[in-house]
Amino acid sequence: MQTKLTQLLNIKYPIIQAPMFLVSNVAMVTEAMNAGIAGCIPALNYRTLDELRIALKELKANKVEGGAFGFNLIVNKSNLKYKGQLEVICEEGCDFIITSLGSPEETIRQAHKVGIKVFCDVVDLKFAKKVEGLEADAAIAVNNEAGGHRGNLTPKALIGQLSNELSIPVISAGGVGCKADIDSMLSYGAEGVSVGSPFIASVEAGVTDDYKQACVDYGAKDIIMTERISGTPCTVINTPYVQKIGTKATWIENLLNKNRKLKKWVKMIRFSIGMKATEKAAKKATYKTVWVAGPSIEHTKAILPVKAIVDKLIN
Repeated sequence: MQTKLTQLLNIKYPIIQAPMFLVSNVAMVTEAMNAGIAGCIPALNYRTLDELRIALKELKANKVEGGAFGFNLIVNKSNLKYKGQLEVICEEGCDFIITSLGSPEETIRQAHKVGIKVFCDVVDLKFAKKVEGLEADAAIAVNNEAGGHRGNLTPKALIGQLSNELSIPVISAGGVGCKADIDSMLSYGAEGVSVGSPFIASVEAGVTDDYKQACVDYGAKDIIMTERISGTPCTVINTPYVQKIGTKATWIENLLNKNRKLKKWVKMIRFSIGMKATEKAAKKATYKTVWVAGPSIEHTKAILPVKAIVDKLIN
């Protein structure tokens, strides 16, 4: 399973354990590295820059040959911590950064100065061409089977389009729950895959057992889109609570979103409210269960250690 991704990161298998808000942690990424893949954590999982720095030091100490680790940065104006997070990551060092939701130009420039590779989330060819022009090291093709904020194109259509037009490697994100899925993504032209939802139900994941068990009990047919978390459509498990509150933005949000001056602030407020609700559901027992996941939980049949999940993906 040697590809351009395994060469870029010096890993055994072309798999990135995707960064997941509230879920990913040092223990998960350490086990991912031990299993021969790369692991990634959202920088926003850490409330302070000191906590982020401690995590970086731990991962550097835990790194083994054949594994790699990185961090995900939200690079638009909604992330007020962005510049501080980038500075800390560049000071401490890691193997790669994944950028999301904004221009990666500054991240690429600063990261490349210290030898950190940068992969950029993209959902179409237009943005993929932009990040290629900014000298990104790879494009992460977020397709319509991804968990969380997903793209609009099928894996085959998006990977085919990008791999034919780009000179940088394409990594597929979304729709991978077993080895057959990985084989399909590679056959379409991807150089690797980013896998998130199957790792929610891992022993090491930093969420409640209820959340993990939900990924076992529910399947692809139970994944729906909601606007009630970030204001942008996001995939969640269709629990009774989600059914109760509905999936559409409120009428007042829709009204305010039409005002160009207020739109940015409405989105920021909705994002903040949604993230707090998601954190409560992920971290403590509550009837307000807003659990983010993708359709690849279809293949999740038990709560397993990270190593066992990787073994299922490669064998």
